[in-house]
Amino acid sequence: MHVRVLGSAAGGGFPQWNTNVGLNRQLHEGTTRAQARTQSSIAVSADYEHWLLVNASPDVRQQILDFPALRPAPETRGTGIGAVLLMDSQIDHATGLIILREGDTLPVWSTRPVYEDLTTGLPLFNVLSHYCGVDWHEIDTAAESFAIDGVPGLSFRAVELSSAAPPYSPHGGDPHPGDNIGLLVTDDATGGTLFYAPGLGAPDDHIAAIARESDCLLVDGTFFTETEMIDQGVGKKPAAAMGHLPQSGENGMLAWLANFPDKRRVLIHINNTNPILDPDSPERATVENAGVEVAYDGMELEL
Repeated sequence: MHVRVLGSAAGGGFPQWNTNVGLNRQLHEGTTRAQARTQSSIAVSADYEHWLLVNASPDVRQQILDFPALRPAPETRGTGIGAVLLMDSQIDHATGLIILREGDTLPVWSTRPVYEDLTTGLPLFNVLSHYCGVDWHEIDTAAESFAIDGVPGLSFRAVELSSAAPPYSPHGGDPHPGDNIGLLVTDDATGGTLFYAPGLGAPDDHIAAIARESDCLLVDGTFFTETEMIDQGVGKKPAAAMGHLPQSGENGMLAWLANFPDKRRVLIHINNTNPILDPDSPERATVENAGVEVAYDGMELEL
């Protein structure tokens, strides 16, 4: 299985367009070795020709241009993207669908709550019906596995994550199962497995069992501390209130990942406030000393 990290940052990217504090400012001034990042998305393929786009970030156009496997063949219109799967209905994971409107009908996979969000509170599917249109497929989180037309050689399993719907959702403030999922991807030929969960805010025993089945864990790396945005004066909510588990602390993401020392462990969906973006920071050293990697745009994994 081939996995391409198209974007590794959380919503807003890095640097965020209206932020001039911390690492954002250092990046603008050229005083850090941190690298700019687009908003989180990955692509997976069994044959390096037919790809599943997992989340469609607002930066998807640039991400496609940066990855030749997703571009059309010379002098033709087309793409290596066989289908799109949405992990949730958040702006930074869904609005890239608008960028893809010039193509053929979009095959999109999501849970029913995500479909409801994208036909009501944020009616992207309705808008796209006036352009390419959407061929929607419902993800059943109770299914042991499912296949996706257009992406041969891979099998998928969705697992519900504990999270909240976005503010524009018709059930905002009333979490529904399926608002946010993790995705287990298996290569049918090699048996290689990836567990992708950029919104993994509260891992439980069921999630731990999924992690033990996986060769690689590509999981939520949004914040390093619980009060990171508050401490930097750019937000009022702690990490938990935003559905994220910070890396630090006795019950943090690094402590949880320590339960799986034989897995390849990679953090993705990294917020612009997170000091692990700086390769020279003590926080980055803490992550790397724990045997955990930090995803970057263009990173490729083979399983």
